Amino acid sequence: MKKKFGIWLATALVVGNIIGSGIFMLPGGLAPFGWNAVVAWSITFVGVLCLAWVYAMLARHLPNAGGGYGIMRMAVGDRAAFLGSWGYVVSVWAANAAITVAGMSYLSRLVPALSTTPAATPIVALSAIWLLTWINLRGLQVAGLVQLVTASIKLLPFMAVIGLAVWRLFDTGTATMPPLRAEDLSLSSVAGAAGLTLYAMLGLESATIPSDAVENPERVVPLATMIGTGVSAVVSLVATCAVALMLPLTVVTASVAPISDFIAISWGSMAGGFVALCAIVSCFGCVNGWILVGGELPAAMADAGALPAWFGARNAAGAPVRSVLVCAVATSLLVLMAYTRSGVAAHNFVALLAASTGLVIYVIASIAVFRFTRDGRLPKQRGLLLAGGVSFIFSFWALYGTGVEALGWGAVLIAAGWPLYFWAQRAARAEVAATN
Repeated sequence: MKKKFGIWLATALVVGNIIGSGIFMLPGGLAPFGWNAVVAWSITFVGVLCLAWVYAMLARHLPNAGGGYGIMRMAVGDRAAFLGSWGYVVSVWAANAAITVAGMSYLSRLVPALSTTPAATPIVALSAIWLLTWINLRGLQVAGLVQLVTASIKLLPFMAVIGLAVWRLFDTGTATMPPLRAEDLSLSSVAGAAGLTLYAMLGLESATIPSDAVENPERVVPLATMIGTGVSAVVSLVATCAVALMLPLTVVTASVAPISDFIAISWGSMAGGFVALCAIVSCFGCVNGWILVGGELPAAMADAGALPAWFGARNAAGAPVRSVLVCAVATSLLVLMAYTRSGVAAHNFVALLAASTGLVIYVIASIAVFRFTRDGRLPKQRGLLLAGGVSFIFSFWALYGTGVEALGWGAVLIAAGWPLYFWAQRAARAEVAATN
């Protein structure tokens, strides 16, 4: 039997999957929005904590549902659950691509030759993806250990950013920040920024997806979800807004490594280089965690008959080998697609695609709260119902914020999964007919 995750590894999976590329690259995307980004982050903070509470309660009261996919099936039926789960799988692929692009941006700061040699960057990016794929094929404990180590390292630069931001506020006040004017705030700008801030918090549900691989899931999964989401939300909000508002707009939007440049301005290039190194570790540690989730979810869907049984095959180490390999191939293709663009645009394209496809499961989770409260599978608590309502509204609003292009590509990629669903259903009917 495969070894299972305890509280430390489960929390590391949540923190590691949330704090990846978004927090390192987000200042460049948020800076043009100015103070609208702060408003978007404030709304996102409330929304993701409500979502985390929703997932925590679902995991606590339905520990034997079969993870995130099982809960969705119970809430909305097989076809809608497939739609949400397949969208989430696509979101994992896109998130991995965005994280890889971000990691390469920071690596190019340490190795400038990467940015001057066109073919070098995608080659190194693909090599990193396949190295992490090999690690995941060695089983949960190996992948989990990598996640725990990288999750610890990735918090270091953000503690430095937060400390530096506080020092600069005491030293110069708000002189380095743009003025806060009511006329500069608008609902459309807040919604646009929210599409990016929500992407930065994708992963809060990570502990629920492979819940069958977690020890004592009714206790560990809710704790890991709430602790991991809370820590990640605070760090992400403060660090990204500090960099986006305190660096000059022209500097932060042109930077390939904004967090590193923020540190380097005050503490020198060596400190900036250290942050860049931490960012690289963080990004590729995050890819490791998402490959794990991107393998476990399709395997769970195959076990439930929503995907062909081919996806559920596991190797001697317990890793869903074929699902992991499909995840690596899809991520590689999206990385190559992203590199048809440049700079922040390359990252934002796959980031918004990840958000648009991943939000579907948040909508379904919110629906599950109301349905399970009505039929008695969840306790009738006002706080839980309020969290479900906020989560539902927030998810739809953030979906709008991802924009037409991301929604269009997301719809195409989700629709591409339907043939696999019908293939699986046909195979199941044939198996039943053969046994009769």
